[in-house]
Amino acid sequence: MGLIAKHIIFTGQVQGIGFRFTAFGAASRHKLNGFVRNLRDGSVEMLAQGNSADVDNCVREIEESFAGYVTETKTEVVPFSPQFKNFKITY
Repeated sequence: MGLIAKHIIFTGQVQGIGFRFTAFGAASRHKLNGFVRNLRDGSVEMLAQGNSADVDNCVREIEESFAGYVTETKTEVVPFSPQFKNFKITY
Protein backbone atom coordinates (compact mmCIF):
# COMPACT_ATOMS: atom_id res chain seq x y z
CA MET A 1 0.00 0.00 0.00
CA GLY A 2 2.86 2.32 -0.84
CA LEU A 3 2.71 5.71 -2.44
CA ILE A 4 3.28 6.06 -6.15
CA ALA A 5 3.46 8.84 -8.73
CA LYS A 6 2.26 8.49 -12.31
CA HIS A 7 2.58 10.87 -15.23
CA ILE A 8 -0.41 10.41 -17.53
CA ILE A 9 -1.14 11.84 -20.98
CA PHE A 10 -4.72 11.58 -22.25
CA THR A 11 -5.13 12.08 -26.01
CA GLY A 12 -8.22 12.40 -28.16
CA GLN A 13 -10.94 15.04 -27.96
CA VAL A 14 -10.08 15.92 -24.36
CA GLN A 15 -10.08 19.72 -24.29
CA GLY A 16 -13.13 21.96 -24.06
CA ILE A 17 -15.36 19.24 -22.57
CA GLY A 18 -14.82 19.65 -18.80
CA PHE A 19 -12.04 17.08 -18.73
CA ARG A 20 -9.79 18.91 -16.25
CA PHE A 21 -12.69 19.67 -13.89
CA THR A 22 -13.78 16.02 -13.97
CA ALA A 23 -10.19 14.85 -13.42
CA PHE A 24 -9.90 17.25 -10.48
CA GLY A 25 -13.06 15.79 -8.93
CA ALA A 26 -11.87 12.21 -9.43
CA ALA A 27 -8.43 12.99 -7.97
CA SER A 28 -10.05 14.69 -4.98
CA ARG A 29 -12.34 11.70 -4.34
CA HIS A 30 -9.33 9.38 -4.45
CA LYS A 31 -7.30 11.72 -2.19
CA LEU A 32 -4.51 12.23 -4.72
CA ASN A 33 -1.95 15.00 -5.01
CA GLY A 34 -0.61 16.47 -8.24
CA PHE A 35 -2.06 18.43 -11.14
CA VAL A 36 -3.93 18.31 -14.42
CA ARG A 37 -3.48 20.72 -17.34
CA ASN A 38 -4.12 21.16 -21.05
CA LEU A 39 -1.15 20.86 -23.39
CA ARG A 40 -0.68 22.83 -26.58
CA ASP A 41 -0.98 19.72 -28.75
CA GLY A 42 -4.59 19.18 -27.61
CA SER A 43 -3.84 16.48 -25.06
CA VAL A 44 -4.23 16.66 -21.28
CA GLU A 45 -1.38 15.99 -18.86
CA MET A 46 -1.88 14.70 -15.34
CA LEU A 47 0.48 13.94 -12.49
CA ALA A 48 -1.21 11.80 -9.86
CA GLN A 49 0.40 10.82 -6.58
CA GLY A 50 -1.04 8.67 -3.84
CA ASN A 51 -1.84 5.07 -3.01
CA SER A 52 -1.21 2.90 -6.08
CA ALA A 53 -4.77 1.51 -6.18
CA ASP A 54 -6.25 5.01 -5.79
CA VAL A 55 -4.16 6.35 -8.69
CA ASP A 56 -5.22 3.45 -10.93
CA ASN A 57 -8.88 3.77 -9.91
CA CYS A 58 -8.81 7.52 -10.58
CA VAL A 59 -7.38 7.04 -14.08
CA ARG A 60 -9.95 4.33 -14.78
CA GLU A 61 -12.77 6.61 -13.58
CA ILE A 62 -11.60 9.41 -15.89
CA GLU A 63 -11.30 7.04 -18.85
CA GLU A 64 -14.81 5.69 -18.23
CA SER A 65 -16.26 9.22 -17.88
CA PHE A 66 -14.80 10.20 -21.26
CA ALA A 67 -14.97 6.84 -23.04
CA GLY A 68 -16.04 8.42 -26.33
CA TYR A 69 -13.37 11.11 -26.19
CA VAL A 70 -10.13 9.53 -24.93
CA THR A 71 -8.38 7.65 -27.72
CA GLU A 72 -5.17 6.84 -25.82
CA THR A 73 -3.85 7.00 -22.27
CA LYS A 74 -0.08 6.88 -21.79
CA THR A 75 0.99 6.19 -18.23
CA GLU A 76 4.52 6.30 -16.82
CA VAL A 77 5.63 5.72 -13.24
CA VAL A 78 7.78 8.67 -12.12
CA PRO A 79 9.59 9.51 -8.89
CA PHE A 80 7.29 10.52 -6.03
CA SER A 81 7.64 14.22 -5.17
CA PRO A 82 6.66 15.51 -1.71
CA GLN A 83 6.24 19.04 -3.15
CA PHE A 84 2.63 18.25 -4.12
CA LYS A 85 0.36 18.70 -1.09
CA ASN A 86 -2.96 18.76 -2.95
CA PHE A 87 -4.42 18.39 -6.43
CA LYS A 88 -4.73 21.41 -8.75
CA ILE A 89 -5.86 22.40 -12.20
CA THR A 90 -2.88 24.27 -13.64
CA TYR A 91 -2.38 26.23 -16.85
